[in-house]
Amino acid sequence: MKIVVCVKQVPDTKGGVKFNPDGTLDRGAMLTIMNPDDKAGLEAALRLKDEYGAEVTVVTMGLPKAEEVLREAIAMGADKGILVTDRVLGGADTWATSTTLAGAIRNLEYDLIITGRQAIDGDTAQVGPQISEHLDIPVISYAQAIKIEGDSVIVERQYEDRHHVVKAKMPCLITALAELNEPRYMTPGGIFDAYDAEITVWGRANLVDVDDANLGLKGSPTKIAKASDKVRKGAGEKVTLDPTEAVEYLVGKFKEKHVI
Repeated sequence: MKIVVCVKQVPDTKGGVKFNPDGTLDRGAMLTIMNPDDKAGLEAALRLKDEYGAEVTVVTMGLPKAEEVLREAIAMGADKGILVTDRVLGGADTWATSTTLAGAIRNLEYDLIITGRQAIDGDTAQVGPQISEHLDIPVISYAQAIKIEGDSVIVERQYEDRHHVVKAKMPCLITALAELNEPRYMTPGGIFDAYDAEITVWGRANLVDVDDANLGLKGSPTKIAKASDKVRKGAGEKVTLDPTEAVEYLVGKFKEKHVI
């Protein structure tokens, strides 16, 4: 079995975020981590590797420093890392990103593609399903459990207060929730191996079946109207009342806000 896992290096929001003048994130100026949903997807792939002997290839698109998350993935147990990086790919929205990743994945053999449900920097949950559309393969989103049965994958798909059990023939794409599992730690030996490993670097020339009109900022139909840091909320209104007055005050506020 061959599994491709798509991961993304995202800003560590604890360290704050910075923006470029055009409204895009200044990724080179921020502390970064592996996106949590993607890490759960990677762990799912590694568990399938442990059980079935699968080969796990991790792909990321980003700045050259995104190599860091590939080495982290290899230290966790992945077999190969591929970095897709090129100036013409910068500023991509979900459409341009999924187009790029699909163009890279067409170079690979795969039975299963796993992505995170969504990235914490965009929260769109669009890239994984879009990749499946580009590659014309089935997609099962919001996976909370995965198992293999012959040439099919069976997934528990989260749905409000219950779950669906969905079965699909491979090749198939799955988007994983952070709650899917508890990702393993890197091992000391794995860390040494990761920093000796050769990371494959691809650029625009390596993308298969892709039109330049759909790449990078110029190929992104989504335009950012405005971007800003998180706005701090004020302290709010403070009152001291006896219980009866407090009830009347709260009910009045609820009516004022059309809560009741």
